[in-house]
Amino acid sequence: MARILVVEDELSLRSTIAYSLRRDGHEVLTAADGEQALAAWASGPSDLVLLDLMLPKIDGLEVCRRLRQSSSVPIVMLTARTDEIDRVVGLEIGADDYVTKPFSMRELMARVKAVLRRRDLLREEIDRSSRHGETIIEIGGLRIDPSRRRVNQGDEEIALKPKEFDLLLFLVRHPDQVFSAEQLIENVWGYAAMGDTRTVPVHIRSLREKLEDDPSNPRLIETVRGAGYRYAG
Repeated sequence: MARILVVEDELSLRSTIAYSLRRDGHEVLTAADGEQALAAWASGPSDLVLLDLMLPKIDGLEVCRRLRQSSSVPIVMLTARTDEIDRVVGLEIGADDYVTKPFSMRELMARVKAVLRRRDLLREEIDRSSRHGETIIEIGGLRIDPSRRRVNQGDEEIALKPKEFDLLLFLVRHPDQVFSAEQLIENVWGYAAMGDTRTVPVHIRSLREKLEDDPSNPRLIETVRGAGYRYAG
C-alpha cells in the first residue's frame, strides 16, 4: 500500500482516480487546486503524486517546482494532448513522467504500479549499495555515488533531478551499449513504452545541458541515429 496524492480539478475524474486507487489498497489524498495540493503535501509526504497541469490558484508546473525543492517523490503529470510545451517544461523542472488525457483507468493504474515498483527496487538498491559499500563509479570525468545519489564533475557537484540520475546511472553502468528510447523507458521508468517515448529525449537533453561542455555536440551521451542513445564518455 502506498500514500498517493491526487491533484485534479475535475471532480468526476478526481473521484474516479481516487476510487480506483483505494480499490487497489492505497491510501489516497485528493486536492482540487494547487493550494490544496501543497497543503496536503505539508500534512505528510506521499509516495507518489498524480498532478494535473491545468490547476486553479497555483498551476501544476509551480506545484511540481515547489515539491522538487524539497523532495524526490515520483511525480506523474496528467496532461491534455495539446499541452506539449507545458509537458516538456514539467519534465524539465522535475516531473518523472506524464500520462495524456483522455486515458483509461487501466492504463493509469498500470503506470502507478510501475512507478511504485520502481520506487521499491530503487530503495532496495540504495540499501544494498549502502550495506555492501558499492564502489563509486568514475567514468568520463564524472564521479557517481549510487548510494548517496550524487554526481560530481571535477570538484563541482551536479544537481540532478531523480529521474535524470536514474537515467544517467543506467547508461554509465552499460557504457558503449546502445539503448532505444523504448528500452530506456522499460529499464529506467519501469513500464512498457506503449508508443510514447517523448519523455526520454527531454531527460537526455537536460542531462546534456548539465554535463556536457557543448550540449549541441555531446561527447558523453551520444545519439546513435536510428538506434538510440549510449554513454560514450
